[in-house]
Amino acid sequence: MVKQNDTNRVARILLIIAALAIITGGIHQAKAVLEWILVAVFLAAIGTPSVLWLEEKRIPYVVAVALVVTGMAAIIVVIGLFVGTSLNSFYADLPGYQARLQKHIASLYAFLASKGITIITDSFLIDQVKPEVVRSVISSLLKGLGSAFFEMIFILLTVVFILLEASSFPVKLRAILGDPQKDFHPFMRFVYDINRYMVIKTMVSLVVGVLIGVWLSVLGVDFPILWGFLAFLLHYVPNIGAFIAAVPAVFLTLIQLGFGHAVLAATGYLAVDIVLGNIVEPILMGRRLGLSTLVVILSLIFWGGLLNLIGVVLCIPLTMTVKFACENNESTRWIAVLLGPEMTPAQSPPASAKAADHD
Repeated sequence: MVKQNDTNRVARILLIIAALAIITGGIHQAKAVLEWILVAVFLAAIGTPSVLWLEEKRIPYVVAVALVVTGMAAIIVVIGLFVGTSLNSFYADLPGYQARLQKHIASLYAFLASKGITIITDSFLIDQVKPEVVRSVISSLLKGLGSAFFEMIFILLTVVFILLEASSFPVKLRAILGDPQKDFHPFMRFVYDINRYMVIKTMVSLVVGVLIGVWLSVLGVDFPILWGFLAFLLHYVPNIGAFIAAVPAVFLTLIQLGFGHAVLAATGYLAVDIVLGNIVEPILMGRRLGLSTLVVILSLIFWGGLLNLIGVVLCIPLTMTVKFACENNESTRWIAVLLGPEMTPAQSPPASAKAADHD
């Protein structure tokens, strides 16, 4: 009997793994559409508190939705204009940065030569410092901004409909399940947690972007708005986002202003990440995300590979959603345990419970 139960359990696990592989393949094939939907859901989650606040001020719900979405559109347009202008200027100034970098490299080699260290391949290395790759990336980004503008129109329309339909969703779900008294408290709590995470993360990311932009502006680094926006966007990326955001800005500071200013720029990034990312943000979140550190890293790789930049930015909410879905099904609860935080031996199921599973 125990052997048959073990066989059935293995078969269920294999079936679940096969289903996950099929779902993953479907997501990959439909990622262009899913990216739009995920961005719309993300913006709707951020805008919901503002809509509810306006409704409390006796503003009609439809008008509140229109005001919030209009505000979002205005912010996106302003950010797009500033970032697009910065990218265009950076693209035009790349040859000048190449010349400065070559000058710094030549100075470094001269310094090493004065210490008796001779590098024969200096001219080869200098010749390899070319901005073509960076120019190609920036050129594609500038072209993408134009198409992104039209895509954003459809995304904002989707946000409008999500916000308008949000209040009736529980009623529709009860009608589908045929139970008017169905309790959705666990689900609503999960939605609240996800919404709270997104709002807090966005607010902290906004402060990070502003502080980085102001600090680089004080130092005299070119394009502080661009680097502030990059810091804002990459703060959503767990663990490594701050480092990735700092690299191009610090490197540009090194080329433009020298080693001392580059150290100051890096110190600013480090201070902002320590204070906001590791102290303020955990306090505001109030509790752990319910995910292990390893799962956070793996989710970053998995969702990033599956959905590109959107997957990287939303890897935590997406993984939390998968974990919640697995927790509420007996056959997939083991997946939720694997995705959950680290457990001590004292937290593992008692032996009696394990024995009961084999009966």
